Amino acid sequence: MGLRKDFLWGGAVAAHQLEGGWDQGGKGWSIADVMTAGGNGIPRRITDGILEGENYPNHEAIDFYHHYKEDIALFGEMGFKAFRTSIAWTRIYPNGDDEEPNEEGLAFYDDMFDTCHKYGIEPVITLQHFEMPYNLAKKYNGFMDKRCIDFFEKFSRTCFERYKGKVKYWMTFNEINNQSAAPNAHHMLQEGGVLLKEGDNAEEMMYQSSINELLASAKAVKACHEIDPDAMIGCMIAMCPIYAHSCNPKDVMEKTWADYKRYWYCDVHAKGKVPNYMFKYWERNNLNVVVTDEEKEILKDGIVDYIGFSYYMSFAVAAREDNPDFNFYEGGALVGAGGKSDFVKNEYLGATDWGWPIDPLGLRYALNWFSTRYDQPLMIVENGMGAYDKKEEDGSVDDSYRIDYLRNHIRAMIDAVNKDGVDLLGYTMWAPIDIVSASSGEMDKRYGFIYVNKNNAGEGDLSRSKKKSFYWYKHVIETNGEEL
Repeated sequence: MGLRKDFLWGGAVAAHQLEGGWDQGGKGWSIADVMTAGGNGIPRRITDGILEGENYPNHEAIDFYHHYKEDIALFGEMGFKAFRTSIAWTRIYPNGDDEEPNEEGLAFYDDMFDTCHKYGIEPVITLQHFEMPYNLAKKYNGFMDKRCIDFFEKFSRTCFERYKGKVKYWMTFNEINNQSAAPNAHHMLQEGGVLLKEGDNAEEMMYQSSINELLASAKAVKACHEIDPDAMIGCMIAMCPIYAHSCNPKDVMEKTWADYKRYWYCDVHAKGKVPNYMFKYWERNNLNVVVTDEEKEILKDGIVDYIGFSYYMSFAVAAREDNPDFNFYEGGALVGAGGKSDFVKNEYLGATDWGWPIDPLGLRYALNWFSTRYDQPLMIVENGMGAYDKKEEDGSVDDSYRIDYLRNHIRAMIDAVNKDGVDLLGYTMWAPIDIVSASSGEMDKRYGFIYVNKNNAGEGDLSRSKKKSFYWYKHVIETNGEEL
């Protein structure tokens, strides 16, 4: 009983949320570089290029680009076995369609991975974590253009060849399924580099660009297997369990279709084919989504080795009679006509300061859901709690609320392994060090064990200090989860 001896305890980040150095080392612009700061309940804006007077928090982030050695040393002090991050596509191919890669960018990750190995830390690397080259969005409209499939495959092959023997665990597209809940400009740019204009059929474009992303992922999986047979390459799914609000069969059918719409991506990743229910949905709704016979064969060759996923919260859905898109035998939209949502409040759960439901048992449910539906090992690659942290005069941060949150989720994870037999490779919490929030662009929304002295206004000297949770998580790793 207990977790495997080589369990991958660690932490997770994304390049654009911590690296900074947005215009250094030959790096080009990514879509994250044109996203302004937002706030709690205030959405980030996407600007047409980089505009004078706007605040782009990802440009500096926490300057990991210059601080990675000291930050990784702190992860090593905690005993990390794994560090999940991403390779910024525009550090390797600044425009995305360049003929040759940028050697300075390749060398940066060489040294970063070497630093990880110095402390016995295994890099777990995502290839596309909301960091598509801005040039590909502007010039090709991102993954609406099938040429971007080839650009991604080229980028992937470059990484597999360069870092063979240094990176054992890869993932293709981060949270690829987030765009499915409600097709909109933010998610479609973030996931696939797609720029919507007035009159576009957002839903149809979302599904077509998603198919092209899945084809790019399949080609990358095949390339990884050819180049480095010892490596493992997975997908990355945003897992938010969806509960039926009641035992009313209409609510249960709504939950079934909500699952289909959110997790058909994982069916493709893990089974190598688009499920019939999605073809039927596109047909019923007159959505012209093209998947050729040749492309179906490509998907078959791109089955992943493991399923990586994020877990922060669960949702509940109820059927709505006033939703014209809803048919009790077909399922409704997660966000339907007029922006009305099928999501309802789960009165059994509390929430974070940002309104995210807190549901530790939902993580056990999620692990079981994946385990029974697919035949691949699992890895929890994001799980954490954004909170307002107060730094005391002596420099300490008592973040006992974060410890409680993680303890309860880790306990549920261990139950899934011990009691339910789930095959789990590792757990990399989000995020071990304070970084820029992807959703709001804030610094004051803090997740880390390590405090970074910077606020939403960009003020602070970027100094690092340890929170109370730093020492707690170190002990969790030392005991392989036996003492929480």
